[in-house]
Amino acid sequence: MNIFVSNVSFKMRENHLREVFEKFGEVSSVKIIKDKETGRSKGFGFIEMPDDNEGRAAINALNGSEQFERNIVVNEARPREERA
Repeated sequence: MNIFVSNVSFKMRENHLREVFEKFGEVSSVKIIKDKETGRSKGFGFIEMPDDNEGRAAINALNGSEQFERNIVVNEARPREERA
């Protein structure tokens, strides 16, 4: 399951995000999106969890939870809309 996380603190690193989600099961990848020019976090990222049930448990438990002084928003990631 691909999970979208937003309102991520600029202080949070990928390893911190991984630790938060690993409480609910196996995490295969973590990616915080960064600005190409500055390298600074854009405040959102993606988590990949191979087990859908563990992914749903993480979404339900973590959506709205406080991490690094910010309430993160956690949802199942949706595919990008096709660009014409």
